[in-house]
Amino acid sequence: MATSLALFGDRREAGRRLAAELGKLALDDPLVLALPRGGVPVAFEVARALDAQLDLLIVRKIGAPGHEEFGIGAVVDGADPQCVMNNDIVRMIRPDPDRVRIEIDRQLAELERRRRAYLGDAEPVSVTGRTVIVVDDGIATGGTVKAALMAIRRNDPAELILAVPVAPPDSLAALAPLCDRIVCPYRPDPFYAVGVHYRDFRQVDDAEVIDLFTRSRRAG
Repeated sequence: MATSLALFGDRREAGRRLAAELGKLALDDPLVLALPRGGVPVAFEVARALDAQLDLLIVRKIGAPGHEEFGIGAVVDGADPQCVMNNDIVRMIRPDPDRVRIEIDRQLAELERRRRAYLGDAEPVSVTGRTVIVVDDGIATGGTVKAALMAIRRNDPAELILAVPVAPPDSLAALAPLCDRIVCPYRPDPFYAVGVHYRDFRQVDDAEVIDLFTRSRRAG
């Protein structure tokens, strides 16, 4: 998308610029977790520059029974998958617990299906005791990232870092208590949308995700 607001040519360029900021930090054996699909090209460049391990972090919304578009929580994959519920909404609508359990199980199965589609038989990497860097191509409201950070924290990383090329200051302020530090080189205000800060913000397809992870494993 061509625009005067563009900061990056594409996600790969954004990843290299984000990696330059992360490279200034003392990071002990970092693990880079990419939020698919848009975060994968960014995270690929970060992991390559830092000589870090790369893995996926898939998040699936839990919809209210009968109103699946209305999110009441999320499931987050990993070596120890987590379910993160929005307790305020759950208390407000009081969904049937059995139906919620069915929806959680359905989304956990979808996490597993997607992981295998992208990575084959590769098992999720444990975050326990690791320096974990969660990477996306940008943040607007931050709902998905919030669930991801909350889930990872439960699995006891040594340090939890959120790294994104661009995000609005208010969203970053809301996410700051959920991680140890945030690396975000560009914090425009007003923000508008993630896509306007890229000249090329075409959709990342499954084939690109698979290709980048295949290349990452070969390099490792």
